[in-house]
Formats: sequence, structure tokens, C-alpha cells
Amino acid sequence: MHIYLPIAQLSESIFVLLAVGGGIGFLSGLFGVGGGFLLTPLLIFLGISAPVAVASGANQVLGASVSGVIVHWARGNVDLKMGLVLLVGALAGSWFGLWLFGILRSLGQIELTISLCYVTMLSTIGGFMFIESFRRIFPKRGVDTAAQFRSARHHTWLHALPFKTRFYRSRLYISALLPVLVGAFVGMMSAIMGVGGGFLMVPAMIYLIGMPTAVVVGTSLFLTIFVTVNVTFLQAYSYQTVDIVLAVIMLIGGVIGAQFGARAAPHVPADRLRILLALIVLGVAVKMFVDLMETPSDMFSATPTLG
Repeated sequence: MHIYLPIAQLSESIFVLLAVGGGIGFLSGLFGVGGGFLLTPLLIFLGISAPVAVASGANQVLGASVSGVIVHWARGNVDLKMGLVLLVGALAGSWFGLWLFGILRSLGQIELTISLCYVTMLSTIGGFMFIESFRRIFPKRGVDTAAQFRSARHHTWLHALPFKTRFYRSRLYISALLPVLVGAFVGMMSAIMGVGGGFLMVPAMIYLIGMPTAVVVGTSLFLTIFVTVNVTFLQAYSYQTVDIVLAVIMLIGGVIGAQFGARAAPHVPADRLRILLALIVLGVAVKMFVDLMETPSDMFSATPTLG
């Protein structure tokens, strides 16, 4: 059964859209990432224009994040104070990112910029994720990988910045500027790429801020809720690129999938799943790179500009 997407201006199978939303929601609950870093490219592969995929995809991330954070909050795995400090930077960054999005859109470079951002980010993060997971599964003799992982969280010069405060749930005493700066970068990328920021936020929380892994997932999902609300509202108000039909279908699938993912998380071998996720991420990056390199069948497009 097909359904017409008015803003995207095409028809698509409702079952395919629900499956995509549900799969992304499952990954969101399982890994603590919003899933937008995979959702937006998948929507583009389905023929949806990049600006609409970015704006509508961000809304699905919201549903998956709300569903997942409920489970993690009940387990006490959300650092509320850290989440609020990160949010201050993320809101400022998302406003700047939306302004930059508008400039690139007016220059006709937004599609290319989004694709290049995804190829760069997905290949980099997917590569690091694969290497780290492979080393954990097949550690070298005489090398304590757990010790290496712990050493990655030792304090650096970033933690010596002023305005220090205590984050009791994360057992940290660091400068509040550090999470503000991290949040600002993630917020900017969320506005441009249509992501919740989890795939950037989770490693930043672990390796830059030094948070314990136990509270990283829940706190990341908590932050994602507010970032995506802000980005979705600003995209809809400023550029009218949110397809409400597409967003609702993605939302339904994401909420259902996130519940299953959050409940499956404690029972799944994490290292092997990370390798699988890394391969999926790298595969999407390769597909987008190949699409960028292909010569278009028609050098000119008559598609009307949205908004």
C-alpha cells in the first residue's frame, strides 16, 4: 500500500517506511544513538530530497529518543545536570546550524553539503567503531584492552577549563564549558544533517568528557529529545521542509522499535553488535560516496525548489 508524501512530492510504500522507522528506532534503543545518521541517508536512497529527509528525519529521532529514555530513566541511567548543561550548548549550536543551512540552501549547495557531511562522518565514525570493537573481540596478547579503554577517559587539559562544577551522577568534577562546547558542535551538526547527535555525542561523552558508560546512553537520549524538537520546529517554521505524513509514519515505527531495542540492550553481546553497526554505517557511507561519483542521467533538474 502506497501513501503520498505532500512535501516530498512522491508516493512510497507505507510498509517500507514503517520498517525503516522501526529499524532505526531499534538501533536507537540498543545503542543510545538517535539513528538519524542512518535514517536521513536511507530516506535519500528512497528518492526523498535531502532537505526534506533532514527535517522529517529529525522528527523520527525524537520519537525513538523519548521511547528509549523512559526505559533508561527508570534504571537511573540519566545524568540530568549533565544533560541540561549539554543542552545549553546544543540549542545555541542548532540555531547557528540552521542559519548556515539557510545560506547553503540559498546558494544551491545544501544537497551536496549534506551528502559530503554524511560520507565524512559515517566513514570516520564507522571506521573507528569497527577498529575498537575488533580489538576488544580479538585482543593482542599482553595488551590489556580494558586498561586502554579506561586510560582514554583520563582527564586532559580540557578538564582544566574554568567554571568547574560537580556532576554527581557521572562522578565528575570538570569545567561546565566542556559539555557546553560539545553540545554546541552536536547541535550545529543536528541542524545541518538532521540527526539527533547521538552518534557524535556518545563517543564525545566517553572520550572527551569522561562520563561512565552506564549513564552515557540515557543522557544522550535525554539531550536528543530537546535538540530534535528545536531543530524540527525551526526547520518547519523557517523552510517548510517537514513532511508531516512522512514524520508521523517514521515516528510510529521509531517508538515501537526503540522499546524493543532498549529491552534487548542488556542481553546482547555489545562488541559484536558494534561491529555489525560499524559495517552498516560504512556500507551507507560507501553507497553515498558512489552516488556522489556517478554522473547524473540528467544534468539539469526541473524539480521546483521547496519553500
